[in-house]
Amino acid sequence: MDFGRILVIMGIVLVIIGLSWSFIGKLPGDITFKKGNTTVYFPIVTSIVISIILSLIFFIIGRFR
Repeated sequence: MDFGRILVIMGIVLVIIGLSWSFIGKLPGDITFKKGNTTVYFPIVTSIVISIILSLIFFIIGRFR
């Protein structure tokens, strides 16, 4: 794989991450507990979405090898 193609793929990945950055941590299903001065945050759905996206990216990259 040549260097130009790798840069294009990395650019596309960075654009996707940049566009979705405002949604990270605000998905329905993420659990937040607030009590007094303490906040506990469990980003369950966000973790699942990130896992699916990364799996798809690595699958696509693997297909071009």
